[in-house]
Amino acid sequence: MSIERSERESLILARLAREGTLSVVALSKQLGVSEVTIRTDLRTLEERGLLARTHGGAEATGYRNVLERQLQHSREKEQIAAAAAALVQDNDLVMIEAGTTCAEIVAHLGARRGVQILTNSTLVLRHARLYANLTVILTGGTFHRASESLVGPGALRAIDDFNVRLAFFGTDGFSAERGLTTAFAEGAEVIRAMKARASESWLVADSSKYGKAGFVSVMELAGLTGVITDSGLPDAARTELTHSGVDARFV
Repeated sequence: MSIERSERESLILARLAREGTLSVVALSKQLGVSEVTIRTDLRTLEERGLLARTHGGAEATGYRNVLERQLQHSREKEQIAAAAAALVQDNDLVMIEAGTTCAEIVAHLGARRGVQILTNSTLVLRHARLYANLTVILTGGTFHRASESLVGPGALRAIDDFNVRLAFFGTDGFSAERGLTTAFAEGAEVIRAMKARASESWLVADSSKYGKAGFVSVMELAGLTGVITDSGLPDAARTELTHSGVDARFV
């Protein structure tokens, strides 16, 4: 029995993250499907910005670390992203910050109409370009390769020009004690700027991030409207979140 398309894509991305280049012939033999099928899979993944096709195969683009992060806790991230997308209405105004879970939100907005998205994430753009009904505005700024994001004064000035109903943030670590944290100061500045221009601000993060602390403190959890995470969070952590003053949702 052949492997389902979604599973093939995950296996292809996993190998690409490890090896950097792939061969259509080798993938066809490994996955037990035709070379035509593999080429179709590679074309689909290229359209989503996850790889670059080459003669006879594919190669990693400039963000292999992001590919690796996308494969970690992928089911939980998809569930979280779907729950976040459910908050978005037709004709909504939304800001989406950088991060693999944040970028996944866009994949669940295909049925929405008139949604305008301001983002500093090039991953969000790669997802959103597939949906003609979504309007995407990039902030501009300095490209931060590790997070596939735009940061710095240019990004902050752009954010300050807009007002939205919803803002979604990612994180490198969060807890009731230390709040929302991230790995670098410029990312923290973007999150704070987006929060200031949004009526509602939501953290989307899988349960593996709970209890971890990034280098830079961004804000207390009570400063957010809510947190969307997965049901893998331990009971003690759930209790901490529900008593932290935010709308804590477990999917």
